[in-house]
Amino acid sequence: MSDSSFGPIKKQTLLVEEITSRILSLIKERELSPGDRLPPERELAVMLNVSRASLREALRALFAMNILEMRQGDGTYVTSLEPQQLVQHLEFVFSLDDSTFIQLFEARKIVEVGIVALAAQRITDSQITLLEEKLQLAERSLHDPEAFLNADLELHKIIIEAARNPILDRFMSSISQLGLASRSRTVNIPGILIETIEDHKAIVEAIKQHDPDAASRAMLIHLNHVEDRLSNLSVSEQIQAPDSET
Repeated sequence: MSDSSFGPIKKQTLLVEEITSRILSLIKERELSPGDRLPPERELAVMLNVSRASLREALRALFAMNILEMRQGDGTYVTSLEPQQLVQHLEFVFSLDDSTFIQLFEARKIVEVGIVALAAQRITDSQITLLEEKLQLAERSLHDPEAFLNADLELHKIIIEAARNPILDRFMSSISQLGLASRSRTVNIPGILIETIEDHKAIVEAIKQHDPDAASRAMLIHLNHVEDRLSNLSVSEQIQAPDSET
């Protein structure tokens, strides 16, 4: 990265947004990489031809997005840019609005149904063994929601890894991170753990048979089951809410 990368910014009304956009562009264009240190604030303000106050405001926005981080006594750095880190600030938004859970399941249906088809074609024998172990662990954890949730997450993670597509892997990492809130809610719904076990058995069996179509159907059925349970839970909570206020 050269000093010219931080050329002067033309004065305009949305100065802070322009500073933010410039830094994001440098990251997208690989002129700034994860772990890179930005020039000191005074130098950076001169390079961009902006006030330090405007620069600080733009940096604060990038800190909030987990794109930049301040290391005490050392300066400002680009974060690791891992998907789990970048979506952290969205988790709170998801916790406020039930409609976002439905949108999340729409995304999962599009992505995971395709991923499981790839996994069925590319999975190794050792990964099949791991899937079966996680399935057995989940069955032993029916009375321990937290342990069941961990086994569920690991099972889906193995499927994603078996697809052997780094782009889909990173995409699903973001979706999975956002989905933790919905998983934490649904895991306590009566009867859902047993239903999930049966769904997972169908998914794993299709994968073992290296049948992508059957695996996709089984995954879609599973996601529909969970989505229906979550929708019913939301309706039930809305009905009960007025009573809780009296």
